[in-house]
Amino acid sequence: MTSNNLVYLIALPLFSSGFLMMLGRRADKWGHIFATLISASAFGIGAFEFLQMLARPSESRAVTQKLFSWISVGTFQVDASLLLDQLSISFVLLITGVGTLIHIYSIAYMSHDLDRRRFFAFLNFFIAAMLLLVLGDSYLNLYVGWEGVGLASYLLIGFWNQKPEYATAAKKAFIANRVGDVGLSLAIMIAFATFGTVSFAGVEEKVSGASTAALTGIGLMLLLAATGKSAQFPLQSWLGDAMAGPTPVSALIHAATMVTAGVYLITRSNFIFDNAPTAQLCVVIIGAITLMFGALIGTAKDDIKKALAASTMSQIGYMILATGLGPVGYAFAIMHLLTHGFFKAGMFLGAGSVMHGMDDEVNMRKYGGLGKLMPITAITFGLGYLAIIGVPPFAGFYSKDKIIETAFNSEGIKGLFIGGAALLGALVTAFYMTRVIILTFTGAKRWDEKAHPHESPFLMWGPMAILAIGSVASGFLLSSGNRFVSWLAPVVNSHEVEHAERFQPVVVTTMALVAVLIGVVIAIAKYRSDVPRVAPTNVNIFTKIARRDLLQDDFNESVLMRPGQALTNFLVATDERAIDGAVRTVGAVVIGSSKGIRKTQNGFVRSYALLILLGAFALLATIWVVTL
Repeated sequence: MTSNNLVYLIALPLFSSGFLMMLGRRADKWGHIFATLISASAFGIGAFEFLQMLARPSESRAVTQKLFSWISVGTFQVDASLLLDQLSISFVLLITGVGTLIHIYSIAYMSHDLDRRRFFAFLNFFIAAMLLLVLGDSYLNLYVGWEGVGLASYLLIGFWNQKPEYATAAKKAFIANRVGDVGLSLAIMIAFATFGTVSFAGVEEKVSGASTAALTGIGLMLLLAATGKSAQFPLQSWLGDAMAGPTPVSALIHAATMVTAGVYLITRSNFIFDNAPTAQLCVVIIGAITLMFGALIGTAKDDIKKALAASTMSQIGYMILATGLGPVGYAFAIMHLLTHGFFKAGMFLGAGSVMHGMDDEVNMRKYGGLGKLMPITAITFGLGYLAIIGVPPFAGFYSKDKIIETAFNSEGIKGLFIGGAALLGALVTAFYMTRVIILTFTGAKRWDEKAHPHESPFLMWGPMAILAIGSVASGFLLSSGNRFVSWLAPVVNSHEVEHAERFQPVVVTTMALVAVLIGVVIAIAKYRSDVPRVAPTNVNIFTKIARRDLLQDDFNESVLMRPGQALTNFLVATDERAIDGAVRTVGAVVIGSSKGIRKTQNGFVRSYALLILLGAFALLATIWVVTL
């Protein structure tokens, strides 16, 4: 089936972004309202298409729209076409719905910024790029949106680029993502060489005839791309520094858009990974490493935004792990992605609300007792907290519990290892998120006298309240009656797989809740007493390492940056001394010989006559020698 509405999902925010940039200061007074209405309009179109989709049978729900023929070379054809199916509509509603709430929040949050109009233009460009990424019907169309998201994130993270450290953070994110982008480029090249097509339908149709080596190569390159965009090990170091952007950007990047792109890419490429066991195993390993990596970093962060960023890294790790667990894992990964979109966006906006009331202070050690002065922020943030740690009946309980259960039910010893990692991650998550709650909203006040904490205006807490409702109800709504697994079944074939159960669901749930309880109790025991305003320095080596992000930047600097600088210096020296030196030597020889020859050109007739005579003798001698 076809639909003529899909192009407007992308065109509206893209047009509005360019329109606001071209108008410049003339749109300062109303640009933010215009951008918000456009984002809401895109959500309205998405909701309309969703209702239309519900009215059709499950096997006929996907719709397409061909815009124009993009590449036509011999038998290779690539159309600029859009695909809206059960997977992409889930992302469309998340991107535009949460994105619109962030727009509304930003109207108040950015009210004193002179460049608010430019900020909203960048937001809409970000949304347009992300929508193109999830709506493209081929890897090449997806790649255009993929690059657009990278550019938009660079612009938003470095929005306050007058501060050098913020500009550096934007460049760091851009470079880390470019490394991942190479993986996507290579995957597209291998797919073209193997299948002769790069459309999702074409690759899926021909995947059964491809070699395991080719599929493994494509899968590993797609995984490399996902690690860059979704901040997974080993390309995760940019995520914490991305907090340099305004807080609404953090909510948009970490909840609804950029970091979810890698999960989408792997899920969309399920037909590749299901036929490439080695690549699928690597997906599981990367997810397990990252979920623990992010959780451990989160335990030592005093910056509220960086603590939430670490939790995002960990939660995306859960999703990536789930995508490596086969057909049913894809559905649970996307379900956790959707519930995470609600509670993580709500918590980031809550962090922004706290900063708004605390003169942009981000150090949680200088908070304390804010729950009494900011009750709405505390309640909405608290509901997100209960969701992320997996307390029933909140959203995260349903989605994360399913991932842990599926991990334990994997075959062989692998199931015990990855299930144990997921369970341990739940414990650590409960610890550091409880730490955030205690340091921020409970206990005695620790802020400076000049600070005057206060509740945020309605335009800020209104979106937080709506997201809090999603934090409570979305998990039950998606999981009830296995609803979401059935919804995605036509895309990821989750209805065709039955897996043996190592542990009964009630056993896994009990273990997960016990792990959460242990984490909460440890955090309460550690932080219930007075918290010093300055982080103690006499701590153990593990805390020091966690504070330095598990030495990820130290590793990159030692293994990549410094050797890279040394290689660059060597190449520059080689170019200067060898290549340029050879060129300069040739030039010097020519100049020197020219100076010598120039002396013979003295303007005297007798000198020229002598040269003619010598030339004639030389010519005659040559003829004589040759004719002997």
